[in-house]
Amino acid sequence: MEENIKELTKKAEQGDVEAQYQLARIYYYGKNVKKNYKKAFFWYEKAAEQGNVKAQSKLADIYYYGKNVKKNYKKAFFWYEKAAEQGDAYAQCNLAIMYKDGRGVEQDYEKTAYWYKKAAEQGHAYEQYNLAIMYDNGQGVEQDHEKAAYWYEKAAEQGDVSAQYNLGVMYHNGQGVEQDYEKAVYWSEKAAEKGDARAQYNLGIMYANGRGIEQDYEKAAYWYTKAAEHREINAQYNLGVMYYNGQGVEQDYEKAIFWFAKSAEQENAMAQYNLGVMYKNGQGVKQDYEKAVYWYKKAAEQGDEYAISALEKIKTEK
Repeated sequence: MEENIKELTKKAEQGDVEAQYQLARIYYYGKNVKKNYKKAFFWYEKAAEQGNVKAQSKLADIYYYGKNVKKNYKKAFFWYEKAAEQGDAYAQCNLAIMYKDGRGVEQDYEKTAYWYKKAAEQGHAYEQYNLAIMYDNGQGVEQDHEKAAYWYEKAAEQGDVSAQYNLGVMYHNGQGVEQDYEKAVYWSEKAAEKGDARAQYNLGIMYANGRGIEQDYEKAAYWYTKAAEHREINAQYNLGVMYYNGQGVEQDYEKAIFWFAKSAEQENAMAQYNLGVMYKNGQGVKQDYEKAVYWYKKAAEQGDEYAISALEKIKTEK
């Protein structure tokens, strides 16, 4: 290995760009030698200055993250741009992020979209998803839901869970694509199986309503539970309703209370009202008028009409 380093060093000193890059890697990662960031930086810079795209991208990383040098976003931007202009997708992505965040350069969403597209066209899922977001929101580009759906699908096909979720929503709502509940179920299920709580909740709704799939309350409860366990507020509420009514699950007021409380604590007004009702009636808990009033008030503060009526009724009963 020592002979190999000597040979690489000789070539690097003679201007061999690949040798410079390889030597930089050896010193940076400590491949059979003691790590030496100073030498690594020196050779990365030499290779980058000769146009080695991998060295340019790595040098940009070093400046961006401050890896054994002082953070310098302007220099990071400079080298990412050099690499991006040579078609390096990783650098193109990072350049887009720097334009988005205004780090090392003035914030510019048009250029953000430009560089995301460059990387997206090379088949990178992360950039495809982010480009779709920009088309969806009309940020840096003219709003175009069809193009958003196109790029969501590209990313979704590569397994990007957020893209799968968003594509499911677009098929459900017929936004940017022809409305198709079956495809909405398909993409929601893909994301749900990977643990996306939003998709799990949406899948629960589709099973509950028989939309795009055969109605199945047990499966609705299953997916609501998955989402509820991830603190999805509406799934917690819907699961509470299912336990209250014994729909898709065995009726269980204690579990209904549990999930209403979880949702209520996250400020779901309907859950707060239902919690008030259950405390008032002593369903699943010991009857407690004070707690009933407490939760009615919480819901009423959010404008829940049922809670407001319940409080008025309590006043007239006194």
